[in-house]
Amino acid sequence: MPSASKSWLLLCGFVLFYIIYLLFGALVFSSIERPAEDELRRDTQRLKEAFLNQSCVSAATLELFLSRVLAANKHGVSVLRNSSGRSNWDLASSMFFANTLVTTVGYGHPAPLSDAGKAFSIVYALLGVPFTMLVLTACVQRIMQPLVLAPVGLLQRSGLKPRPATVVHFLLLLAAVVLCCLLAPAAVFSALEASWTFLDSVYFCFISLCTIGLGDFVPAARPGQPYRALYQVAVMVYLFIGLMMMYLLLRTFHKMADVHGLTTFFQLPRCEASLLADDTEPIVGNDPTPPRPKDKAATKPLDPGSQPSYNSINKG
Repeated sequence: MPSASKSWLLLCGFVLFYIIYLLFGALVFSSIERPAEDELRRDTQRLKEAFLNQSCVSAATLELFLSRVLAANKHGVSVLRNSSGRSNWDLASSMFFANTLVTTVGYGHPAPLSDAGKAFSIVYALLGVPFTMLVLTACVQRIMQPLVLAPVGLLQRSGLKPRPATVVHFLLLLAAVVLCCLLAPAAVFSALEASWTFLDSVYFCFISLCTIGLGDFVPAARPGQPYRALYQVAVMVYLFIGLMMMYLLLRTFHKMADVHGLTTFFQLPRCEASLLADDTEPIVGNDPTPPRPKDKAATKPLDPGSQPSYNSINKG
């Protein structure tokens, strides 16, 4: 099997295993946390009924009721009638939580109730976070050629000098990421979430893709949300693709800084010494024994000017 085909097959296997890992986490979280959530829901309902049965409510009783209601609401359990039947730990919601956990977005709504759930979250994130970063890195390596190397080479062949070509490419890539990963999804979120304005949706997209995840806006949290499971799966796909594009944007900026000498000026670590050898060969599936050249001509290094990439840019 050719090396490129093997690496693509291994990358698909990585992504498939990542999905299986999310499903495994969703099943475990659902089995652990759903009974704890049901118990908290019953306790909250009994508290509400006891509160309503009192003829005279003191200030201390009211404060106790409010504190317990707010504590339950922090874990996604509400005393409101229209949201009492919705579970936060069904399969789709648990998978959504697992995805926010391993991508370090972490909205915090809901959060594990039981000690077993908290302990499993530690172990699950300990393995899942580096694995997610590995999958994202492998995916970014595969899209560097069509989205970075090829456009830069095209701009240089069109007549632009190397340094302006990298700047134009980065600005075009930035505009594409802002449009496709911030503005367009924000328009969709503002249409699906009745209480979100367009600015709220842009804010949610930015906070999520920067992995800040404040949790003040959470999709699919509205009571009676239609197609809630499908909506959550779509948000998970959006988060993965958005994080991948943000990583690509940061990596492209770093390489542009290398070209313009900024990393050298500020004494920062440079990107890979050979972009062509690093980004056109994936981190998985490389052939450990490179082919042996047949003659001496094959051992000669390529002319740097023959490859219109970041490596061939003249810094002078």
